[in-house]
Amino acid sequence: MSTPNGFPQHSRVCLTRSMEGGAVQDLQAKKAGKAAKKETGGDGAPPKIGTPISETLKLLPEELKANMKIKSITPRPPRKPRLERAASLDEKSWRKWRRFRTSQESLTDPNETSSSNGSLQEASPSPPTRGRASPCNPCCQQDSLHSSPDALEASPGGKSRGGASDLGKRASEISSAFGGLLRGKGFAGGKPRLSQIMPARPLPPMELNVASHSLRTANRIDSDCLDYRHYSQHKFGRVSSSLSDSRLQGNGTLYDNCSTDSMKSTFSVLTPIRAKDVRSRSYLEGSLLASGALMGAEELSRYFPDRNMGIFVATWNMQGQKELPVNLDDFLLPTDPDFAQDMYVIGVQEGCPDRREWEIRLQETLGPHYVLLHSAAHGVLYMSVFIRRDLIWFCSEVEYATVTTRIVSQIKTKGALGISFTFFGTSFLFITSHFTSGDSKVNERKLDYNKTIQALTLPKNVPDTNPYRSSSSDVTTRFDEVFWFGDFNFRLNKDRETVDSILNQNPDTDVSKLLMYDQLTSEMSRGSIFKGFQEADIHFRPSYKFDIGKDSYDTTSKQRTPSYTDRVVFRSRYKDDIQAVKYSSCPVIKTSDHRPVFALFRVKVRPGRDNIPLAAGLFDRDLYLIGIRRRATRELLKRREQKDQRSSSICSIS
Repeated sequence: MSTPNGFPQHSRVCLTRSMEGGAVQDLQAKKAGKAAKKETGGDGAPPKIGTPISETLKLLPEELKANMKIKSITPRPPRKPRLERAASLDEKSWRKWRRFRTSQESLTDPNETSSSNGSLQEASPSPPTRGRASPCNPCCQQDSLHSSPDALEASPGGKSRGGASDLGKRASEISSAFGGLLRGKGFAGGKPRLSQIMPARPLPPMELNVASHSLRTANRIDSDCLDYRHYSQHKFGRVSSSLSDSRLQGNGTLYDNCSTDSMKSTFSVLTPIRAKDVRSRSYLEGSLLASGALMGAEELSRYFPDRNMGIFVATWNMQGQKELPVNLDDFLLPTDPDFAQDMYVIGVQEGCPDRREWEIRLQETLGPHYVLLHSAAHGVLYMSVFIRRDLIWFCSEVEYATVTTRIVSQIKTKGALGISFTFFGTSFLFITSHFTSGDSKVNERKLDYNKTIQALTLPKNVPDTNPYRSSSSDVTTRFDEVFWFGDFNFRLNKDRETVDSILNQNPDTDVSKLLMYDQLTSEMSRGSIFKGFQEADIHFRPSYKFDIGKDSYDTTSKQRTPSYTDRVVFRSRYKDDIQAVKYSSCPVIKTSDHRPVFALFRVKVRPGRDNIPLAAGLFDRDLYLIGIRRRATRELLKRREQKDQRSSSICSIS
């Protein structure tokens, strides 16, 4: 049905309603603009940070709610689902972790926007613009509060006069002001940003020596993988995690930027290795100090930043006793040094009949951090070499040789046993000996020494690290670091009464008067034995000869003179490579007439080459399992005894 003006009747109604609605909305927009100007201080700026949220919400006038009731809303059809490939469990867990990880990183990036906060950041706080009403049609209900302001501005009819565009823009302004307020309160981009938690008081400083002098693992990334962070982020869309916090840097706990840029891997915390590097590198042979060499400088610096390792060397004449000490902690783990050593070498003369039991006891005492690299025996001469599990991969094949100094070679009570191997690029030789006994048999002991250095055939397959400084007539010149220890049987050239009076007059640490009569000290000063060797200063009482189970020296009819028969000497190809840290005896072990003597050393280690035969991580696994099982059983029994003792100490009186 048409009207006199030629318009359809329903069109005229819609146009009239649209004009009335436009006038009402213009009035509302003016009121809202005045209110917004008053709230923002008259300059159109967003509300201040201190403005309460309730006052900001007052910007919505009451008439807006009435107008919202007039307009009918047509629901939008659902959006088409975005096709994505199915995510695995690992990817789902990674996405959860990534959202948590980037909750602070992405929000601090001013260039990063998202679909949820982009419109809020781009919204202009300027007053709304008026517009003309577009021609109305039966589908004019789409111009609702949910319509996009950008879409209305781009309509063919130019600027719309309808209230839907004004309301949408006004809502966008309020959302922008509200978002700015929230950002001022500690939120950014519509995502919460947790405030930093500060400790109540400053944390105590950490010392550099948080471990032994070695094994302060730097975990430094290889030089050819320094760009792995950018490569991983570009390839996988993320940066791999690290074991430690970057905040630890700079406080003296790390040696380099190993916390953030090290141990980068796509799926683990191991040091990354690219496929092309695996193709080009040679890990087992032929890598001469190159990058990535197993024995190279980079790997050495990772485990030994200062290139010094700790070595424990001990000797003990057990006198063939079947009974072993109940506890070896005071012997192997003295309380003076704060940390355990990286390597333990124990030599025994006149060892107990059950050598396997002795090695199990050593493993039980040292615990699961150490493994038996090698052990050897020559009659009743035993030697055991324990090393930290982490370091076993850097050892070459272990070789050993023996020498018998007795005329009758079947009786293997006197002689020498040597064990040698290369650790990184430093070759080691350990010799334990039992020389001829007797107060006056100094020449026989020197003959034992000369026979040992000539007849000990080491090394065999492991190449010499410096053959130009080696001699075929002296085995000790064919290794970088040499430790010789044992029962050398050198005595004090003084009668028993004089020695006892000196021991009674001077404290335990002042034994300089006794050393004036020591045969070994005198012979070494002349150069007739142990040429090139050194010995740390002695500050302990003579280790021989005691009554078994007592602290008194020989009270039998023989009245043997107390002497320093058990010694540890050392030599090095390079000056100051070996530094003696401690040299002492263990007086609490009294199962023999000898007291154990031990020494702690700091030894410099050099990088090596990967063309040596490696031990391939071999160790005595059976011994390891038995020792650890015994250690666990002992701990359980100890706890049970303590529990029984506490329960038995409670008594009731009826």
